[in-house]
Amino acid sequence: MSAYRDIVAICDSELLGKKFEEGIFQLDIKESFFGGGELEEEAAIKIMEEMSKNDATFNIVGKNSVDAALKAGIITEGGIRQIQGIPFALVLL
Repeated sequence: MSAYRDIVAICDSELLGKKFEEGIFQLDIKESFFGGGELEEEAAIKIMEEMSKNDATFNIVGKNSVDAALKAGIITEGGIRQIQGIPFALVLL
């Protein structure tokens, strides 16, 4: 039995390399984790839909990325949080 899961990290490109803090909470959008190339929304949605079938873990940051995840059906409005006005969602399927 394997214990690993694929991790899908998606963020809005303008947030890459930035850090946001609010109280004890922090979003650190490191290029080493989130970097990997830009995608159009349709391609990102397709990847999220496919990876959700494989029990992947998702890290999603930014309005456009969160909107794409909503369209892909992997998150709901109730699963979205914000730090300094930046929406994000973490999903473990």
